[in-house]
Amino acid sequence: MSEPIAYAALWRPVMKAAGFRCQCRGECGNPHKSGQGRCPREHDQHASRHRGGIVRLIAAPADPSLTGLAAARADRSQLRAWCPDCHDNARRAANRAARTEVVSEQGGLFEIEP
Repeated sequence: MSEPIAYAALWRPVMKAAGFRCQCRGECGNPHKSGQGRCPREHDQHASRHRGGIVRLIAAPADPSLTGLAAARADRSQLRAWCPDCHDNARRAANRAARTEVVSEQGGLFEIEP
């Protein structure tokens, strides 16, 4: 089984807790119907019949909206197993949601009358 060189001591317990399977439950935008709501990708296995390549799971924060520094400070209990595709898509979705979130203080910036 392949392991990351840099953070194997932190990665191993996260993967064992996840059963070496991606823990995404749709945060990436995919409902994962084939995996009963959870991504079916497993570490060191092929992604799918139609898409080549071996899946290498990563241990990353359960909250995909965390910035790089906050993610680096995350405790082991805040980490989750992600396949790279789910992690990238979940981060994009979280960033998109943060950009479209309206800040309450901005509501009265301009007086627009219908």
